[in-house]
This record gives sequence, structure tokens and C-alpha cells, in this order.
Amino acid sequence: MKKVSKMIQEEGIWAGLNRPGIDMEEADIVVYGIPYDGGVSFRSGAKEGPAAIRNITYTIPPTTERWEDLSSLKILDLGDMEGASRDEIFLQAEVAAYSIAKSGKLLTMIGGDHSTTIPVLKGIDRALEKPFGIIHIDAHFDLCHEMGGDLLSHGSTGRRALELENVPDTESIFFVGVRSVESEELAFIQNHDMNMIKALEVRRNGVEKTLETIQSKMARFEQIYITVDIDSLDPAYAPGTGTPQFGGLDSRELLDLLYGLFELPVIGFDVVEVSPKLDDSALSVFAARKILTECWGHHQRKNKNIRGKYVAE
Repeated sequence: MKKVSKMIQEEGIWAGLNRPGIDMEEADIVVYGIPYDGGVSFRSGAKEGPAAIRNITYTIPPTTERWEDLSSLKILDLGDMEGASRDEIFLQAEVAAYSIAKSGKLLTMIGGDHSTTIPVLKGIDRALEKPFGIIHIDAHFDLCHEMGGDLLSHGSTGRRALELENVPDTESIFFVGVRSVESEELAFIQNHDMNMIKALEVRRNGVEKTLETIQSKMARFEQIYITVDIDSLDPAYAPGTGTPQFGGLDSRELLDLLYGLFELPVIGFDVVEVSPKLDDSALSVFAARKILTECWGHHQRKNKNIRGKYVAE
């Protein structure tokens, strides 16, 4: 992996859990960033997300909100995928995702705009021999064929995913929290069988019922990837993002959803669209950090069989 990324040497990041230089086989979780936001259709700044998130992980304790100890976790941060062009950056990201998926370690990617999920899914697709499911938590569908002539825009992530060999049909993706739709996307979803739960439905039905629906639909997959756009949260909780939409999930709903979703066979996840320059309070950066570390706790809990089914608390 040294050939495809700038290595992160700081042992202090990620609550002191980073183990720079260890072999991937020794790691529990492998992380990398894609500081790219050239795929946006509106406000930029998400390329600054990976560095901003890492920078607030030096002083946090290696624990979760449920008081679980993460100190035994070994994190391998591969650094950021960098290059002179998008093609070069995305190729590195795809190669990294392929290697991590092959290793069986939990893949964690930090974007960047949502287009950065495209090469990650391509790498996973090449690595796997069976179909896999995708849970897309977002204010938007990202199902446009292209935006402004760009097939790799942040509004085309879901559409490119549906073209992958191991994503067999439109019901392989479950969209959660969506509350904005382009005219092209509306026509697409009206003509295809889709799995989706609007943000307003999460609020009306509750997290527990929402999880039951998602889990029943995605149970057919032995491997699942979760992509979290920070704009799935209402702007009150994460204002620092390029295309915020009112009426989103609150922080408790999102954290509880992720807790339950990790009962599924999750092989990787990402957090994207965090734009620090659009949020003087840094709320969005802190939200992303919380999502990352809590998901690592869910992964550890599942591997240790500490707890079973999600129960509302």
C-alpha cells in the first residue's frame, strides 16, 4: 500500500489507536482518505474533510458512547489518496479498496465529495466473488446518469454503483434519509423497483421499525457496504456540507440506525461531504468523527459477540 498512498505516521491519531507501519493482516480496521471535491455541483470544501477529521482525534479517549473500550483495536491509516488528476486519485482509491476487501478487514473511507465512493465500490466489486448490498444514507439519491456532463459527479454515485458486476439489481441499494430528488431521478425510481425510506418516514415510524425494514430487505446479502453522506443529518446537526437539506435525520436517529445496521454483515463504510470551511462551529467535523468511532465500536462488538439485536434505549 505504500505505493498508492501517503502513509500516516502519527500514532496519536484515532484516539491513539493508529498503528503506522503494521501489515494489513495485523490490523482490525483500515482507513484512508480521498481529499477530492471536484465532483460537486454546488459548494466545494469537502476535500478538506479527511485532514480536519483526523486533526480532532488526538485527544479523544478510545471509548464509545456505550462506554465500550476500543483500546485493543488496531487501526491502520493508509493516509490520503493523492495525485495530479482525478483518474490517478481514483485509481489509487480503487486499488486500496480492492486490497482491503480482499484482506477481510473493515474498510473505512473518509471523503471528499460523494463521488469518492465510486472508486471504493469499484475496488470492492473487483475483490468480491458474490453480490453485495449497499446502504446509502443521504439527503439525495445520487442517481443522476451525469451532472454537467460528468459521469463521475457526486450526484451519480448510486447510478455508477448499479452498473457494477456484483450489484445485481436496483433493489441491491437501500436509500435512507432521502428528502430531495432531481426530475431525472424521480423518473428513474418510478420505473424501477427501489428500496427507500424517506427521512420523514424514519421520524414517523421510528428507528426500530426502520431497521426491521432495512434488515429484512438486505438479509439476502452476505456482504454490505454503508455510505454515509453527512447531509443525511439535518443542517442543525451538520451545517458544513455542500448541499444541505432541511428536514433531515437528527443525530440520535443516525447513530441508532448505524448501531442496528452493523448487525448486518458490513464489510466497509464511508463518511463523505464534510466541508469544514462551510461550518465555523466545526459541528460537521465532530459529527463525522463520532460516526466513525461509533461504527468501529459496532464492528468490535459484533466480532466479540458482546451484544445481540438492537433494542431502543
